[in-house]
Parts: sequence; C-alpha cells; structure tokens
Amino acid sequence: MSLLTDPLFLIAAALAALYLLRFAAAMESWPKTVTKTLSVLLLAVIALRAGAPVLLSLGLMLGALGDFCLSRPGRGMFLAGMAGFAAGHLAYLALFLVLGAGAPPLLPTLALLLGAAAAVLWIAPRAEGMVVPVRGYIVVIAAMALAALGLSGAPRLVLGALVFVASDFVLALQRFVLAPGRGAQAAAYLVWALYWPAQVLILAGGLLP
Repeated sequence: MSLLTDPLFLIAAALAALYLLRFAAAMESWPKTVTKTLSVLLLAVIALRAGAPVLLSLGLMLGALGDFCLSRPGRGMFLAGMAGFAAGHLAYLALFLVLGAGAPPLLPTLALLLGAAAAVLWIAPRAEGMVVPVRGYIVVIAAMALAALGLSGAPRLVLGALVFVASDFVLALQRFVLAPGRGAQAAAYLVWALYWPAQVLILAGGLLP
C-alpha cells in the first residue's frame, strides 16, 4: 500500500498539518503535545505494521518520545527530549550502517562538518547550563547525517537525514539565538515544516526500494 493511500498515514498527515497551523508557535498545552506526538508515533506504527527494519521503527518511536518531551515545559523535559532524539539518531545511524553506508562524498562531508563546527562553537555556548549535552547532540546528529551521505541508491534516506539536520539547526537558532518575536515564531513554523517531512522521508526510504 502506498503511504499516500494508507489511512494511518493520512491521519498522521492531518495531525501534522493541524500542528503546523494551530500549535507550532503556541504555548505548551496537552492538545499540542498529543497532536505533535501522535503525528510521528503513527509513522512508527506504520513501520511496525509493514515489517520495516527494527531500527527504523525504533528511530521513529524515539522521535515521538522526543516530541512528547519537547512539547512539555521546563529545562528537564527539553533535555529529555534531546536525549530521545539523540537515541533516535543513533538508531538511524545503525540502520544506515546495516544498509551498507560507506565513505561519504568529500564536498557534502566538508559542508556538514563546517555546519556542525559552527553549531558547536557558536550556538552551543548560548545554551546556558546545557552546553555539554547540546554539543553531544550535535556530534550525534552529524554522525547520523554522515552515515546517510554514505548510502548509495537511497535518496529518500539521504534527503530525510539532511532535512532533519536543517530542522534541528533552525530549532537551535529559535531556542538559543533568536529573541522572542516574529523571527522566533517563523522559526517555529519552519522547524515543523522541515522536521515532519524529514521523518516521512526516512520512513519512505526504509519501506520502499
């Protein structure tokens, strides 16, 4: 069954659209949490139902856990959400290695490493009290993206990983750099507009040849 005709996927897409339109820049609330979490958790259910690689399903489930935590207030929940996503990236990294990821091409590798270095040196120091975990997270997501770049014949997985990196970069800007206002609100919308499609691309790449 195509994702575009799968009832569960259509429900997940409707929830993702609702989150973008109603909750992306809104204050924390339980409706926001439920909408955000279910839109990704349903992707994990689709992967499990289709018999996808366990690492793919695990990565999506950990993403849903990260979404739950990040949608709740407080620094502790933010750190828990970051840990959930880091674990999800490690699951994706392992998946890409199992799928035969080799050495990534030079120029994309250099661009990714430069972006990661900029995040480590410029953004992470602004994360007051969270510099070490933020830097650790940057290393993990960069490793996941490098593994994706080493895949051949898997454009959805490569694109999904890179869009995921872009989403997290914008999230870091929103969280640690931008002052409250229209810029931060626009960033919140952009984060979701990148993140959910990134998870869908990774799901599709793991299900389809």
